[in-house]
Amino acid sequence: MSESGSAATTFGDRLSAAVAAHGPLCAGIDPHAALLEAWGLSDDADGLRAFAQTCVEAYAGRVAIVKPQSAFFERHGSRGVAVLEDTLAALREAGTLSLLDIKRGDIGSTMAAYADAYLRDDSSLRADAITVSPYLGFGSLDPAIELAQQTGRGLFVLAMTSNPEGASVQHAVADGRTVAASMIEGVSRLNAAEDAALGSFGLVTGATVGKDLAELGLTDALVTSRAPLLAPGLGAQGATIDDVRRGFGAAEGQVLPAASRSLLGHGPDVAALRAATDAAVEEAASIGR
Repeated sequence: MSESGSAATTFGDRLSAAVAAHGPLCAGIDPHAALLEAWGLSDDADGLRAFAQTCVEAYAGRVAIVKPQSAFFERHGSRGVAVLEDTLAALREAGTLSLLDIKRGDIGSTMAAYADAYLRDDSSLRADAITVSPYLGFGSLDPAIELAQQTGRGLFVLAMTSNPEGASVQHAVADGRTVAASMIEGVSRLNAAEDAALGSFGLVTGATVGKDLAELGLTDALVTSRAPLLAPGLGAQGATIDDVRRGFGAAEGQVLPAASRSLLGHGPDVAALRAATDAAVEEAASIGR
């Protein structure tokens, strides 16, 4: 039985409950060097710790899920990874779901090792869900899929990212379907085994890619997948709630709009960061209505 919940409780169940309680916003913790400087913090593990603690204090109990970006912790070496461990532990203690943005993807024993690091119950880096890259083949994710199912955790599979270079891979056609479509189908198969409004296996679909989803005829497949749809790009990258509503169509109710820089620009004052978070939560709550 996973500490993430009872054996009968999936990540999808817990995410649905969190969205019902707090709305669908995913709040990011992205402590890159420029933000540390803007907050008046040193670009080292001490500044990183102060930044992350402020974010947890501002976000916990206010949003459905919080997404730390692992790379900005890893750049500070072992002390930075220790801060990430403490940040994930603080979110667990607060009862707020964590989605660790790591985008890991490999084959065989290497992927199994990544899964152990982030999905095993006794790992100090365990999160409620992680992002994964399927571009060594969807089957390369099997070790992470199996451990996520065993421990009641979730995966968010890259499908339609908003970076311009992504289209050369994600829009490519093989066996009569786009690569993105094959990723959606893979997630749909996994979620078919769960009887829940949202499955435990999600997709990463940028908040600015709605036009592409429509042009490639993928909207219906998203609905069928019952996947939670992590949609980065709200705010600083130019996407709005209206963009999400127009772009995702009938799948709008599955979207978790993700905001990072548009919130973090209000720090380091925790009250100002809380106020910005509350405003973003209220705006995001209109999705699916």
